[in-house]
Amino acid sequence: MTTSSAAPGAPCIISVAITGSLPRKKDNPAVPVTVAEQVESTHAAYEAGATLVHLHVRNDDESPSSAPERFAQVLDGIRRHCPLIITQVSTGGRSGAGRERGGMLHLRPDMASLASGSVNFPNRVYDNPPELVDWLAGEMLAYGVKPEIEAFDLSMIFQAVALQQAGRIAGPLHVQFVMGIKNAMPVDREVFEFYVRTLHRLAPAATWTGAGIGREQLTLARWSLELGGHCRTGLEDNVRLDRATLAPSNAALVRQVAQLCEQAGRPVATPQQARALLRLAPVPEHRSALQLQAEHAAAHA
Repeated sequence: MTTSSAAPGAPCIISVAITGSLPRKKDNPAVPVTVAEQVESTHAAYEAGATLVHLHVRNDDESPSSAPERFAQVLDGIRRHCPLIITQVSTGGRSGAGRERGGMLHLRPDMASLASGSVNFPNRVYDNPPELVDWLAGEMLAYGVKPEIEAFDLSMIFQAVALQQAGRIAGPLHVQFVMGIKNAMPVDREVFEFYVRTLHRLAPAATWTGAGIGREQLTLARWSLELGGHCRTGLEDNVRLDRATLAPSNAALVRQVAQLCEQAGRPVATPQQARALLRLAPVPEHRSALQLQAEHAAAHA
């Protein structure tokens, strides 16, 4: 059995993935799509205990987008209502192709997702060629954005460590272990524990989060709490509270994980604690994302 990397009673960061690229209103009417819905949903989740928000943006027809203008509106709205929440944008492949996937990094969110390798998904290959991974890591480094390594298999942990050793990632790693996507890594306790041991061996100062998809969301949360990691929840990964009940909101899913934290003797991290754990600035000095977008557009006109 893997021993916990956290001291008894260590705070747990709850990340909330509010929208994603796939869920639609037809799947659950609570999925936030418009800018106003995303800001409101984040604020409610923040009040329920989430201290990190993972962001995708959508077009008006609910299709995924990587438009920096949309990201700028969402970031400014969230920062206005939740000034200490950790903002994390997605550079995932469903929202764009190639370098378009990092086209919002000049907006300087606190964090961004970085898949460090390719993997099979249900109906496609999630393609992350080395040159794109290196470019995304370089952009994050240039704009002071901390990557969250999305580890869909073991090789991605090794690649993240290699990027850090090469100076492409600054500071201690933060890794998210993703399990439960069809055709990728299934939910398996022995594999999960091996992931955690391997990360601790290769990067002893690293922090990590467990992310389970669909009905396995709470399974990964329980394992993460037990083994000293942090938790992710939200309508991106799971639209239900249980098999029979649609989640009424992202906040409801956050409260569900907060209850697990209480049962495990792990207090929910405050925004200040979450920032300290992830080595982020205690008081972010955010410029207007819309202003940054306008300046970037003018410079590249």
